[in-house]
Amino acid sequence: MAFPGPVLALDVGTAKIGVAVSDAARRMAFPVTTLQRQSVAKDCTALAVTVRERGVTALVVGLPERSERITHLARQLGTALAERTGLPLHFIDEGFTSSEARLRIEEAGLLRSTVDAHAAALILEAWLAAQAEPEAVPPRPPTG
Repeated sequence: MAFPGPVLALDVGTAKIGVAVSDAARRMAFPVTTLQRQSVAKDCTALAVTVRERGVTALVVGLPERSERITHLARQLGTALAERTGLPLHFIDEGFTSSEARLRIEEAGLLRSTVDAHAAALILEAWLAAQAEPEAVPPRPPTG
């Protein structure tokens, strides 16, 4: 049985980017790393390495409701990475994933430095759930 392949998800902030990847069957999401933001071009270069190394077949980028600045940055980075890799790009409302990730890592006794990667994993979990049950999470409409 052929699997659709791993999906990479990003939780983009002004200072950091949380990165998560799914398994090839797209059933589980795993926090991978947190990158320090540099520029869209440098961030894409670093992320393209992860895409290549992990055999990623699609991209998911979380969009916050409350920050137009971060939404713009997330769209810009996602679009640039999709153009660079040729992979399909999906945006999803990230809701309060960073807050939820903080709670989860505190309860589990994990390092606070992993919050962004865990937030990316929550974004990916929401997207994977929406793919399994499309009405579960509505996609974020494009703007612009």
